[in-house]
Amino acid sequence: MSQLKDLPQSAHPEAALAAMAAAVGAAHVLVDEDTRERYARSTAARPVRPLALVRPGDAGEVAQLVRIAAGARIAVYPISTGKNWGYGDACAVGAGQVILDLSRMNRIIHVDPELAYTVIEPGVTQRQLSDYLRQRGYRLWADCTGAGPDTSYIGNIMERGFGHSPYGNRLQHVAGMQVVLPGGELLETGFGHYAQSRTTHLFPYGVGPFLDGLFTQSNMGIVTRLGIWLMPQAECVNHFLCSVPAHADIGPVVDALRPLRLDGTLRSILHIGNDMRVLSGAGVFPRARVSEGARLPQALRSAMREQGGIGAWSVSGALYGTRAQVAAARAALRRALRGTAARPVFISERSLRAGALAARLLGNTNAGRRLRGKVALGESLFAMNRGVPDGRFLTGAYWRRRDGLPASFPAQADPARDGCGLLWVSPVLPLRGEDMLAVHALAEVSFERYGFDLFATFSMINERTLGGVLTIAYDKQDPDETARARACHDEVFGSMFEAGYIPYRVGNHAMARLDPARDTYWRTVGAIKAALDPAGILAPGRYQPDVARELG
Repeated sequence: MSQLKDLPQSAHPEAALAAMAAAVGAAHVLVDEDTRERYARSTAARPVRPLALVRPGDAGEVAQLVRIAAGARIAVYPISTGKNWGYGDACAVGAGQVILDLSRMNRIIHVDPELAYTVIEPGVTQRQLSDYLRQRGYRLWADCTGAGPDTSYIGNIMERGFGHSPYGNRLQHVAGMQVVLPGGELLETGFGHYAQSRTTHLFPYGVGPFLDGLFTQSNMGIVTRLGIWLMPQAECVNHFLCSVPAHADIGPVVDALRPLRLDGTLRSILHIGNDMRVLSGAGVFPRARVSEGARLPQALRSAMREQGGIGAWSVSGALYGTRAQVAAARAALRRALRGTAARPVFISERSLRAGALAARLLGNTNAGRRLRGKVALGESLFAMNRGVPDGRFLTGAYWRRRDGLPASFPAQADPARDGCGLLWVSPVLPLRGEDMLAVHALAEVSFERYGFDLFATFSMINERTLGGVLTIAYDKQDPDETARARACHDEVFGSMFEAGYIPYRVGNHAMARLDPARDTYWRTVGAIKAALDPAGILAPGRYQPDVARELG
């Protein structure tokens, strides 16, 4: 087992930083207090100050930096764009590490319009790739998440994140990685290590052991390039929404939708959100109406739900294909939901135009304002379904922020910079209504105990599981509320673990809790880490529970 005393600790960091400056240019090695403070900002209220920030420009420079770090016994922590909201942001697991900010490496190296893939670097953002495809007339869409336009594709893929489209299970649509190993060697995965290969970015497995998974949710190497498959533009896209009035009624709806996910009728990732998830996406906590506490009084919550025209749960998804295929999917969806409390409403480009016209005619009436809000949401969802990111879905991160939404929101939204408090617990559960209700009930006990409203989203990330995101939004300026938020997170994390609903990803503040039994899996991971990184210089503590425990 690794011990804290064995972690990289250089007696002469100045010499190592000077060597790094020689490798990447002095302008790209920053040690000033403002920079170190900026990279320590955390939505988790866990600021971790780095030793320095270094910004390499290509894979060769990354390899040089890693070799310098190994020789000097200095820990380095790679980030793509540093927007891992709620899971660690741009912070390392432990203090005093050198942040390798890969955002300068933002080249879209290749797009193949026939075979529908692109090769990108870590600094490529959702907005950048979307704009690139549209401006050059490629009839291709990239999957989007709701984390904002300025987040990194590779950063999200390294955490095995998911989006919205039929390509939303993102890691399944990756082929061919370029990786800098902790010793400074450059590794090409799949068929990529054969210079003559014609299918590096088309067939992910190559021949021999499949290594790609080692470099996701790990500290085994730094991914500096990968191929990601793109979705050919569909002839027809419809979005659908279902409002479910009563909490308990969502179980049968989930069970009715499962066969359509299994048989491929529903190809995209469906999202199921409770009323708080929807309300928090439309505004911030109404402090003027709630004198104290972080929970909405039930009467106010019900009134806000009625005013917004939403139920206890909302189901959201998209249908893709030819017009005939979408029509058949709509009919199948209606049939499946008969006998449940859900009635699907389908949104097309035509219906959005009609809604916008009706909203203008209704003017500034309550009905007009409500309709304008629904049209704006529909337009954002349509954009996301077609690979155009939208920052409005970050609204929920600002729910408890005292100053509300910034005047410029959603442009350049940055919850860490803006002082938002945000923690997530993300369990994976069987795609069954009873499991979803059980997870919600288990979480609600803790949320009520610590005085927070439970924001819950469950996404059909594949044909057999739901990925839960249980959100704790808190006022980071209130020390007591911050402490309660952390206690709530830890209790929910523990109760999910004990009930068998293990999280699919965790924040830096929870890495130490991943191996309570000291089991064979994590011992094996540790053995691979020791073989690849004997000096322990690459991101110590990241998905490395024994080291994370000692880092605190």
